[in-house]
Amino acid sequence: MKKREKSHSCEVCGSSFACKSTLLRHMLTHTGDKPHSCEVCGSSFARNSTLSHHMLTHTGDKPHSCEVCGSSFAHKSNLSRHMKTHTGDKPHSCEVCGSSFAQNSTLSHHLLTHTGDKPHSCEVCGSSFARKSTLLHHRLTHTGDKPHSCEVCGSSFALKSTFVRHMKTHTGDKPHSCEVCCSSFARKSYLLMHMTIHMGDKPHSCEVCGSSFACKSTLSHHMLTHTGDKPHSCEVCGSSFAQNSTLSHHMLTHTRDKPHSCEVCGSSFAHKSNLSRHMKTDTGDKPHSCEVCGSSFACKSTLLRHMLTHTGDKPHSCEVCDSSFARNSTLSHHMLTHTGEKPHSCEVCGSSFARKSYLLMHMTIHTGDKQHYCEVCGSSFAWKSNLSRHMTTHTGDKPHSNVVCNSSFEVKSNL
Repeated sequence: MKKREKSHSCEVCGSSFACKSTLLRHMLTHTGDKPHSCEVCGSSFARNSTLSHHMLTHTGDKPHSCEVCGSSFAHKSNLSRHMKTHTGDKPHSCEVCGSSFAQNSTLSHHLLTHTGDKPHSCEVCGSSFARKSTLLHHRLTHTGDKPHSCEVCGSSFALKSTFVRHMKTHTGDKPHSCEVCCSSFARKSYLLMHMTIHMGDKPHSCEVCGSSFACKSTLSHHMLTHTGDKPHSCEVCGSSFAQNSTLSHHMLTHTRDKPHSCEVCGSSFAHKSNLSRHMKTDTGDKPHSCEVCGSSFACKSTLLRHMLTHTGDKPHSCEVCDSSFARNSTLSHHMLTHTGEKPHSCEVCGSSFARKSYLLMHMTIHTGDKQHYCEVCGSSFAWKSNLSRHMTTHTGDKPHSNVVCNSSFEVKSNL
């Protein structure tokens, strides 16, 4: 099929088009004219078709459904892009590094990482960006416009995507689950970062102490342990934290809000992820079985760790004393015995601990949380292990007794 000649040229930038109507639409990028306005929220658009797409954000209509997973989309083009996540088709390859992409537009954005080209400039401060969408987001930092407000807590946001992510903090929705260890996440990007824990890839290294991390953001957080910077402060007690997420968790110590309750036993939890893990103890669902001894586990990762008890494999060795361990996490904990480092600090009293689990146990001193109850006498305990030890006072069981000679029995000899 013969391509149409591009006889219509833009006098501003020199771009050429086959149709005059396409040229006229293109000219709007130079004039900034947006004649098509939304009657609901007042947003304006250069094209009527873009306005039509925008209206779906108010109606919520998603007529295009995926036959594989049931996800629905407002536009057929979005469904087509989504389908590639199931087929894995990536026909667009980068000639520089060989990376392949599902969409040509993604390849175009990727190529900018090689060229360093940033054609979109901010008219206010002169900052330049590789993508126009990034420039549009940046402009909001100058206008301060935050049109998206949360009806629950009143927080306002400049971008709708940020607003949608914020709403999940109220709903607790975490639709992205890890197939290895059952952890769930609110964002797909968080799941992808989490998966590096299982793959073991840690390309980001700390120049101060040599520690390596799977994600650049984790390295950035780690660097705060060297600088001691804690920019996030609690308005209630004045405690400061290196990360905003840690501050959010800390705030629960003041509110003691535990909105996620177990329908089986009534236990309540501050985070939905904790409830999800707890539910496995009540439902007893253990789909992952060991082929050697028949033991079953709720998560695949637990099964994999269990298998090491049969193989005896300890691939993680300490470079200081040559001790070896089955799990890398155990090696990391072991290394603290050489360095003496205690990176986990209590925000209330300042006590520091080598392991996060030790800190969590310590925190019960301040919170007074005792959710494990004895069904015999009603005593409550902060940790399940303490309850288990307490139960021996009722059963009389003494599993860790020394073997000594019992004078009430005679040892008969065959000699």
